[in-house]
Amino acid sequence: MNDSAGGGALVGRIPVRNVWLLMLYASRLFREIPGSRRYAAEEYPDDIPDLVAEILVHAVQRRLRRNLSSELQRRQADLTRVRGRMDHLRTERRSLLQRGRIACTFDELTTDTPRNRFVKAALRELTRTVRNGELVRRCRSGAAALERAGVGSDPSAIQYRNRTTTPEVAGRTNAEDRQMLAAARLAFRLRLPTEDAGSVHLSSPDRDDVRARTLFEAAVGGFYETVLSPHGWKVGTGRRIHWQYEHATSGMAEILPSMKTDIVLEAPAGPERQAHQRLVIDTKFTHILSPAQYGDEKLRSGYLYQMYAYLRSQESADDPLSQNASGLLLHPSVGRHVDEAATIQGHRIRFATVDLAAEGPAIRERLLSLAGAHSPPSGHHR
Repeated sequence: MNDSAGGGALVGRIPVRNVWLLMLYASRLFREIPGSRRYAAEEYPDDIPDLVAEILVHAVQRRLRRNLSSELQRRQADLTRVRGRMDHLRTERRSLLQRGRIACTFDELTTDTPRNRFVKAALRELTRTVRNGELVRRCRSGAAALERAGVGSDPSAIQYRNRTTTPEVAGRTNAEDRQMLAAARLAFRLRLPTEDAGSVHLSSPDRDDVRARTLFEAAVGGFYETVLSPHGWKVGTGRRIHWQYEHATSGMAEILPSMKTDIVLEAPAGPERQAHQRLVIDTKFTHILSPAQYGDEKLRSGYLYQMYAYLRSQESADDPLSQNASGLLLHPSVGRHVDEAATIQGHRIRFATVDLAAEGPAIRERLLSLAGAHSPPSGHHR
């Protein structure tokens, strides 16, 4: 099995470089790096592992110069004097006083924390992914420096590939650690199995897989939040919306199905549009069309009903944007283009695809076009 994927390899029918691009969009690192470097990554997604390695190595070196983050950890030790709290029972059972020692329990400041171990493991993981030999050397050097600074190795580090947001790692962070941890998380996600050596598949658009759906939704939401928010757009992800009803029986609220929107965009008024506009986006990692009874292809009716319910159920006189909100059912595709729309009872509903086999800049332009934005929104790359 060849799971050290190169940018020209395939995952399903999607180039690995574009899976890396989706992962970058979905990551916090995409929000942390400057706009010019984000655009370079979109232009050359083959270089994303090298970009992540460079960011992580630089962040580790900076933290080592300014002292690594540390935390208090509870320890037990037999000492010659009392430190912290004396453990009387253990001292008595082991007859420590006769040997001039006392069992103590105390808090000690240490750099051997789950977060620092996680970063160290990520540096080692990147040595299997990056192509630049000098970066591989710097990753190994950074891991060795962390070890010299007292950071141990987690015996279960291999599990980070599937468990990159553990409670120990995903807790509160200071600003200087945020980018470092974001790069470390992405480092584990970049290493994927590919199909060119007969290894297992990651889902492509014709395989409805929870991980793939989650990645696509997070990538689209992360892209819009990072690229559009600085230009006055409001971007909401994973919002729960409620049915507007009255005269309900006592148990109705418990049996009503819940509704959650993937992404909601609110565009500001400006030269491109007369007033604020709202767009509800629902992402699906399946084919946008399904085979009909007599061989033709039709839109999946369930998705249409779902979007219709999202839009009509939220209409309110107190919320002017809800009166003419638009809907977008967005599907990934490989080499196929669908872009159709209709106005249904006052709401424009669009059914469209984004080609995940396209070049990175084309994917960016497509996402911006679907949102009704231009690239870049302010006329330059920041």
